[in-house]
This record gives sequence, structure tokens and C-alpha cells, in this order.
Amino acid sequence: QVQLVESGGGLVQAGGSLRLSCAASTRTSSRYAMAWFRQAPGKEREFVAAIRWSGGRASYDYASSVKGRFTISRDNAKNTVYLQMNRVNPEDTAVYYCAADPALSGLGPRRDLSYQYWGQGTQVTVSS
Repeated sequence: QVQLVESGGGLVQAGGSLRLSCAASTRTSSRYAMAWFRQAPGKEREFVAAIRWSGGRASYDYASSVKGRFTISRDNAKNTVYLQMNRVNPEDTAVYYCAADPALSGLGPRRDLSYQYWGQGTQVTVSS
């Protein structure tokens, strides 16, 4: 059983930065796929970023809306994955969820159905 707990959310002004953390209650393999999703009021959950192991090396995926602004990373020693958010804007306001899976399905890293484990989310609010 893997439990994920997000932290680091809060209120930040547009143009600012924020770092989210996702801590696993138990050890996870360094080859687990880890991802961040978000859901804003009135909108469907959307993919944000993912890190996975493919072809013997780390592979990263980002939504076009956050590419160049957000960075996903992980610290295996701390069983923690991070989402560094830079140059945030009001459209980034949402509940952010951490997800993990030991073996991604054929749907790939951008689909929520690919992930078995989920955190409860952390609220990020960007003021203008």
C-alpha cells in the first residue's frame, strides 16, 4: 500500500513561485511513474507533469500550458516528488494532486487512469 500526501500549496501572487511536495508513506521504486494533475472549479482534471523511467533513463512530460514554467523532480532518498512552479498565473489556480503507478498502462503518463495511487490534493491559489 502506497499513500501519498501533498503539501506546499497556498496563496501566491501572479508571477511568483511555489514548490509542491508529494511524500510517500512507504518506499517507492525509483522506477515508479510519478505525476501531478490539477483540477480547477468547473473544469475536468487535467495533466500537469510526470516523471517516469523509459529506455533506461528518466523521461519527463509536461502539459503545454506549464512547459517552461513548471519542473517535476524527485528525491528517492526522501520518497518525495516535487513540482516547482515558476511564473504562476491565475489560470494555475486549482487543487493539485499527486499520483503514482508502478507500471504505467498503455494509455501513457498523461492519463489519470494510468495511476493507481493518489494523494488528496493541495490547494494552489494565484492572485492577480
